[in-house]
Amino acid sequence: MKVGTDGVLLGAWASGGTRILDVGTGTGVIAMMMAQRFGDASVDAVEIDADACAQAVENVAASPFSRQVRVVCQPVQQWALRPECHGAYDAIVSNPPFFVNALKAPAEARRLARHADTLPFEELFGAVGLMLSDDGEFSVIIPFDFRRQLEDAASGCGFHLSRECGVRTTPAKAPKRYLLAFKRMAVAEVERSEGLLETSPNVRSPWYRALTSEFYL
Repeated sequence: MKVGTDGVLLGAWASGGTRILDVGTGTGVIAMMMAQRFGDASVDAVEIDADACAQAVENVAASPFSRQVRVVCQPVQQWALRPECHGAYDAIVSNPPFFVNALKAPAEARRLARHADTLPFEELFGAVGLMLSDDGEFSVIIPFDFRRQLEDAASGCGFHLSRECGVRTTPAKAPKRYLLAFKRMAVAEVERSEGLLETSPNVRSPWYRALTSEFYL
């Protein structure tokens, strides 16, 4: 799985803490970004696909964050049942699988990464509900047309939207993806913003450059 814009956006935008969990880490990019941003944090990175997990282990070992990041090859539904994980994380992040009842990708790894068969939104929030601390925040990135399903699952599991950022690909287009953050307790006012990826083809916007300046060469 290649490094994608969605993962970079989430890793640069999400809130952190002293203990962080990356659900569906893939090759470990978001987990390492969180470790870079929050130097005192310990980061657990959970991934169901064995090949992606092996790549994440290799990437973390070759990075400056090998002492901060632990990669675990296990479904998050199982990881969440461990007693030491209950209420343990100040911040949880996920670039979750989202396709439901859609044509499956031909490669198994890509299917797992993009389709919600193995991690429906309700099960994702159920696991997060076990592991997130009382005042912690759960951050995700989701395509605009799956936002309602995700928010319905969040509400059903007792979570409330705390922050959102709609991301436009170009100035003339509506947001194509949303960065969303959830907490257990409702906030007085949801923090809402918008971002723009490109001002013109292949020209990153000032917003995107500022958000990701620590990660792009």
